[in-house]
Amino acid sequence: MRLIIFGTLFLVVIANWLWPLPLSLPMRLMSSLLIIVAALYHQWCRLSSGSVLVPEMPRPLVILFNWAFGALLFLTVLQLIVDLAAVLIALIFWHPVQIGTEARIAIGGVAASLSAWGVRNALIVPPIRDIAVTLPGLAPAFNDFTLLQLSDLHITTLFPSSWVSAVVARANAAKADVIVVTGDFIDGSVPMRHEDIIPLSGLTARDGVYAIPGNHEYVFDYKEWMKALGTLGFDMLLNRHIVIRRDDAALVIAGVTDMAAGRHNEPVPDLESALEGCPPNAPVVLLDHQPGNARKAATRGIGLQLSGHTHGGMIRGLDRLVARANQGFVSGRYQLGSMTLYVSNGTGLWPGFALRLGCPAEITRVCLHAPSRTPTWKTRFLHATDARKP
Repeated sequence: MRLIIFGTLFLVVIANWLWPLPLSLPMRLMSSLLIIVAALYHQWCRLSSGSVLVPEMPRPLVILFNWAFGALLFLTVLQLIVDLAAVLIALIFWHPVQIGTEARIAIGGVAASLSAWGVRNALIVPPIRDIAVTLPGLAPAFNDFTLLQLSDLHITTLFPSSWVSAVVARANAAKADVIVVTGDFIDGSVPMRHEDIIPLSGLTARDGVYAIPGNHEYVFDYKEWMKALGTLGFDMLLNRHIVIRRDDAALVIAGVTDMAAGRHNEPVPDLESALEGCPPNAPVVLLDHQPGNARKAATRGIGLQLSGHTHGGMIRGLDRLVARANQGFVSGRYQLGSMTLYVSNGTGLWPGFALRLGCPAEITRVCLHAPSRTPTWKTRFLHATDARKP
């Protein structure tokens, strides 16, 4: 079905954009072939690795494919807009439909430039994004406690060990009390990614490094990945919690498995099990890869939920469609009663469509404080930013 849909769309590019250009027949044929090759990017991924999710190709080639595939998508949309505008103008002025060569060249340049900028934005090592969260029930001993969230790393040939090392260095430099990873570490099997994931063992934080799986871990031998991540120093919170203490005060960090687990005969998300035995009245930070169940978590007294999965929608405008598929949640902060939900835009990106426009990647540093604490000007500013309604 994907092949039919994209094939139909890209025929628009060949028939309505390329073929009317003043090019020789050999040039038209060669250009048509290149468009078809780029349009079949995900089929080449499947041939390279056995999975449409993993392009096991040299990194420059993956970057080139992402740029070409993105440019074709933008060009398809722009050409359809130009076609519609030309038809409307023809009807209004009652003359034949006319689209000049200059217009076709212009939208080709715009599409290529947008895609290049989008790929560039996807590949950078993200900056630290600071937010402040009022956590009900937080003891004074935990005021200014910081959690650093990484999410959706998607370690592959596109995001290799050099990129991972740079992310780890930036994360450690943030000097958070806790580091958490909210799923989708990888695309590929353990043998495929063995070298690229090694830098993750360098993540360090005063009160530990914790993680949960994302939906992609289940595609590539979930049990093997849980073992591998454990050897790298991650405490995997699979429907369970840990307790961090400051003298007599406690803070709970709980985690659940991903909603994809049931399709792979693995333990499904179980919030009740994750919270079983929590110290009474201790505030809870929940790690859940997908934000879709946030309303349920809010009814269980969770104070803060950290999620990812959506990549922030990747492209402004497309984020509205992604939100619809995730119960209205796509990027940033949401307030659900007394619970704060924060949905990370992701640190990396799936290499099958690695473009970002208006939805920047991030490494998120969350500073916690109690409701009774008088916020500083910086805390008030951080509270005021990124506020969204579901």
